[in-house]
Amino acid sequence: MKTNIQALMGIISEEEKNFTSLLYDIKSYVFNETTEELDGRVNVIEDNKETFLLKMKEIEELTKELSRHKKVLYEKNNSFKLSDGRTIQEAIVDNANLRKLKSCYEGLLGYKNSKRRVSEVNNSYFEVNSLNFSSDEVRKKLESVNKTIQDTDFEISKLNSEEFMI
Repeated sequence: MKTNIQALMGIISEEEKNFTSLLYDIKSYVFNETTEELDGRVNVIEDNKETFLLKMKEIEELTKELSRHKKVLYEKNNSFKLSDGRTIQEAIVDNANLRKLKSCYEGLLGYKNSKRRVSEVNNSYFEVNSLNFSSDEVRKKLESVNKTIQDTDFEISKLNSEEFMI
């Protein structure tokens, strides 16, 4: 089957949903329901053995297929390379860390210099809090990080659309 990374991630997501659903569904078929009369006769009300075995087989097959698809995804994420030589997986990790740095920069830009007057019985003065950094420099760094993240995401999305066989 011919696909690309983006489609493969969609397939994996769908398989994981089906897997979760099957795990929930199989619980309904764990028991057989019978009644046992005082004289020892057993009446079967609900026999779930065959359904349970079918569901179990589905789960086992889906587990194998999910593992196979994830192996392909991980292999492709570690073999497709961006123009700078990084693999997709490396770029994903780098972008995750850059997003944390971006969040830090955005937080720093929320701080402002402040000055407040303090009046005591015999004394008045200003309490001044001034930033230890240049907001303009942090803003420039933030723009640079944003551009790097966007460029990397764009390259990843281009690689995600390259087709391959699974």
